[in-house]
Amino acid sequence: MKNAPSLVVVMVFLICWVGCWLPVATVLAILLNWQPTKPLQPEQKTPLLVSLYLLAPLILWGVGWLVNRSFLDYGFVSNFSILKSLALGFALGVLSLAIVFSGQFGLGWCSFQNLHIKLLLPILLPIFFIALLVGGIEELIFRGFLLTELAQDYPVWLAAVISSFIFAFLHLVWEQRESLPQLPGLWLMGMVLVLARLVSSGNLGLAWGLHAGWVWAIATIDTAELITYTGKVSDWFTGKNKKPLAGLAGIICLVGTGAIIWLFSKYF
Repeated sequence: MKNAPSLVVVMVFLICWVGCWLPVATVLAILLNWQPTKPLQPEQKTPLLVSLYLLAPLILWGVGWLVNRSFLDYGFVSNFSILKSLALGFALGVLSLAIVFSGQFGLGWCSFQNLHIKLLLPILLPIFFIALLVGGIEELIFRGFLLTELAQDYPVWLAAVISSFIFAFLHLVWEQRESLPQLPGLWLMGMVLVLARLVSSGNLGLAWGLHAGWVWAIATIDTAELITYTGKVSDWFTGKNKKPLAGLAGIICLVGTGAIIWLFSKYF
């Protein structure tokens, strides 16, 4: 497979990944008493998601061996620089969302539920570790493997566009109704994360940190129900189905983050 077209390599990985996960998912679905006619509950989705993501590095290692590439080629470096970039990206991700939500508070688009602060302590660390896992695996796959492989046959900008489209559309696997309005935002998120890798000389740390920071902040807010939308403006501004990426606020967050990365690229 060393000389195989990049799209073939990508398809082999995706088929092997899903093929190996389906038996695991079937067993978990039975144990979790999930019924296909009903939507997945958070307590059902988490084990399925974690099992899918834990399989990914092993499948990716196998495909990487076939094409003679390692995780290092995909931007996953094992030194202090990735930890530094990870911390910086995480801080930037959380700060960008804090600024956007502060603006929404100021405009009266949403309100903060002070009484729910007590719910934070038990969930902060578990969500943090899940965010690191989700962010790390997705960056290794989409900004690491997919971008690197596609860039073998296409210009980097086109590889970025294609990998970001794949990243966005694969979110439909879990929740079609909630994910569909987010597709443009998810694609833009993918492009911003590609930029984060490029300005870091191929290191995935900054992109991983950004991704994990966004996941951690949003999941914490949703789980603790810290924010209530007032309905003063259309949810196309705040986010359809209470998902920031499905609204103007999320797009502004991504564009602003991308601008910061671009303007201060020499520091990353």
